[in-house]
Amino acid sequence: MAQWTSAVGAAQLARLLKSQQDRPAGPGARRPPAYRALADGIRLLVLEGRVPVAARLPAERELALSLSVSRTTVAAAYEALRGEGFLESRRGAGSWTAVPAGNPVPARGLEPLPPEALGSMIDLGCAALPAPEPWLTRAVQGALEELPPYAHTHGDYPAGLPALRSMIAERYTERGIPTMPEQIMVTTGAMGAIDAICHLFGGRGERIAVESPSYANILQLMREAGARLVPVAMAEGLSGWDMDRWRQVLRDAAPRIAYVVADFHNPTGALADEDQRRRLVDSARSAGTVLIADETMTELWLDEVRMPRPVCAFDPAGSTVITVGSASKAFWAGMRIGWVRAAPDVIRSLVAARAYADLGTPVLEQLAVNWLFGTGGWEQAVQMRREQARSNRDELVAAVRRELPGWEFEVPQGGLTLWVRTGGLSGSRLAEAGERVGVRVPSGPRFGVDGAFEGYVRLPFTVGGAVAEEAAVRLAAAAGLVESGGVGGGEAPRTFVA
Repeated sequence: MAQWTSAVGAAQLARLLKSQQDRPAGPGARRPPAYRALADGIRLLVLEGRVPVAARLPAERELALSLSVSRTTVAAAYEALRGEGFLESRRGAGSWTAVPAGNPVPARGLEPLPPEALGSMIDLGCAALPAPEPWLTRAVQGALEELPPYAHTHGDYPAGLPALRSMIAERYTERGIPTMPEQIMVTTGAMGAIDAICHLFGGRGERIAVESPSYANILQLMREAGARLVPVAMAEGLSGWDMDRWRQVLRDAAPRIAYVVADFHNPTGALADEDQRRRLVDSARSAGTVLIADETMTELWLDEVRMPRPVCAFDPAGSTVITVGSASKAFWAGMRIGWVRAAPDVIRSLVAARAYADLGTPVLEQLAVNWLFGTGGWEQAVQMRREQARSNRDELVAAVRRELPGWEFEVPQGGLTLWVRTGGLSGSRLAEAGERVGVRVPSGPRFGVDGAFEGYVRLPFTVGGAVAEEAAVRLAAAAGLVESGGVGGGEAPRTFVA
């Protein structure tokens, strides 16, 4: 059986390679042989994630015609890529992209920084802000007042507290998506929700289509569940989703599940428009794929933007889309309350399976979120969160542009993250150098499949003011270490795998 899970057409690959030619070369750069330039171009597309790992490349003759080069040039480029481990081939099956075994993707960068290290290290690893006080304290106090009746019960509510399920359903209805409490299950954060969905629909060895790049912790959760991840490359900048590419992957790979973050995508910050959402749902329905729509960032718009309808609005029958929400991003990461919105039969199956997982979600935290929803405290707390994130974003952007003018990014209108191309520097080495100079940053490969995005880092809007300025200064120092060969030494790494 072929080892590729998607395909890249000759015309599409030629367009992607052409976009690289528009980038200015460095001073004194020599022009490499044509085959070497082609091999390097394809390798860079793989490492940046613009061509997924395990994507079938066009035949030599087809690509030669599209590029207007000789077939010998393409053959030599493919042979060079095979020798470097970036291409695998099998007679009769063609050639597909790969990333060679080598330096592992750094394990550091997304886990919470130990409290004792906060004084000396600027933490840009986690996209999470401090709690919006006084609303956390008020919510807990309100929850304690509501707790006594529940304390006289067993405390196990596998589907969630009925009051909170009704409140969440009502909030969807107010957004124009009629929803019953029977369509809601409360979970332990969004991670708990997605873990439950993956175990119900995606057994070991099942294919799951994911954006490339995507949220690192979810990718790792799916890997550990034994899924076969099928990356679907995002378009350049904030335009986000390439619907033709999604339709092709869903049709050809027939994944059981697809996972998307359509609202201020993590890590790129892209926002899918209504046409993209409609076409994505139509493609998933045609392929028989269950579409998980992660809405954890949906309320974190930072600029005046007309928000599209939710992804589930384009699935009125509820047969295709399962929506996941959470209090952890919009309110506080320590509030581990998430939820699933799906058809009632799906919710019943998820609840039944939960008896063998975590039984239920903590009652006190559910009561706290219910208090926030019911009193208007949620809206005020989220508004506070938006103002803080907006200020942090603007200050961090200004500092990075000043200290690192060669780094490239587009400023998103919402969310909590900036996806930054590092001017050709290794993201893994930048993460390592950052630890030395006192700034913690996750490298791009954490957000890709099989080591893509080596030329990126993710910067969250978690610091502002003087701390943002110092973070940029330390990042510039880390970049200087990498450029001088002070990290790792020798040639820049070319091998990156999870």
